[in-house]
Amino acid sequence: MKTTREILTLARAALPALTASKETKNAALAAVAGRLVAGQDEILAANRADVEAARTKYGAVMLDRLTLTPERIAGMAQGVREVAALPDPEGRILRREVRPNGLVIEKTSVPLGVVAIIYESRPNVTSDAAALALKSGNAVVLRGGREALRSNAAVVRAIRRGLEDAGLPPELVGFVEDTDHASAEELMTAVGLVDLLIPRGGAGLIRRCVEHAKVPCVQTGTGICHVFVDASADLDSALDVIENAKASRPSVCNAAEVLLVHREIADTFLPRLRTRLTDDRLRRGLPPVELRLDPRAAAVIPGTPAGDGDFDTEFLDYILAVAVVDDVEAAIAHIARHSTGHSEAILTRSEASAARFTALVDSAAVYVNASTRFTDGGEFGLGCEMGISTQKLHARGPMGLEELTTYKYVVRGSGQIR
Repeated sequence: MKTTREILTLARAALPALTASKETKNAALAAVAGRLVAGQDEILAANRADVEAARTKYGAVMLDRLTLTPERIAGMAQGVREVAALPDPEGRILRREVRPNGLVIEKTSVPLGVVAIIYESRPNVTSDAAALALKSGNAVVLRGGREALRSNAAVVRAIRRGLEDAGLPPELVGFVEDTDHASAEELMTAVGLVDLLIPRGGAGLIRRCVEHAKVPCVQTGTGICHVFVDASADLDSALDVIENAKASRPSVCNAAEVLLVHREIADTFLPRLRTRLTDDRLRRGLPPVELRLDPRAAAVIPGTPAGDGDFDTEFLDYILAVAVVDDVEAAIAHIARHSTGHSEAILTRSEASAARFTALVDSAAVYVNASTRFTDGGEFGLGCEMGISTQKLHARGPMGLEELTTYKYVVRGSGQIR
């Protein structure tokens, strides 16, 4: 088994191969997509072993994050194809200036180099990250969690076969099999070998990377996402949006964790919310959502009293913290205190409330009358994503091809001196 440093060194040495034509990169991605489909049986067998080993350690929601199906593998392959179909960001002229002295200055998009990603639980991240890195001209080194080791290794084998089919070195996609903390620390401190580190997982992983990384690091992930139901909201539509935001896939970072309800509609709306998320879901054979209520909400409907930390918790489960607030200003203030800067939504028919909310809520994605579940690279037209950045530099929101590039100035002259 190669060391983390050896894998990074091989990835950097393979980078010149990605100066190949755009057509070659696209052909490689098409080959990768084909190999994912062709290798489905091998990938599913590896995944079954991972899921079985994890069954005693994780609940149903987290097992869902880990589980692959033929449909999910087909979706992974389609994601790779969609990335191939996107415009190539490498070599784009972002700005061109002709100076009075005749110098032509072009601000030109270039790859970052070697991108490392540390992630947990979700094997689809393996193919997403590889596709985005390759299309943007970067090598990528992947370090998944122990719980998905077999699955990730099988996906990487398929990707590398696709690269070889296209005549590119397989080392462009490096895979760290060592899942001890030491390998993560090596990626965090590999100055000169890692150009960008992306942690994608729980709050603990992200905090460790941000605090200990000596290489450039993007803060991603943790999503304490809020939905605010304004007094003027269409309540039928609001129920649809909230159920989707909370329960369509609660294990992902764009799922809603906190619901804020305007006091003027609380007596009418909260009983309907409880019926929709608990009684109706039970009747349909679906997991009910546990409502953790602040004192004002608890005065209207039964539920679990909210604890001190419930409005600062990414549950990643069928749990929703609920509070009653006085108005849109109170909702904005609550979000400012508790948000992780991921995604927030207002449900309203008031243009003034929507304008106030979108102007003052400082998160990567702010929605009006739509579910937070749309914060996703595919839904944003990026093909897929490396992660969702909750910081402001150098990337914010879903990270696609453009976020995996930087720029340099190419200056052309004819002998000018200063």
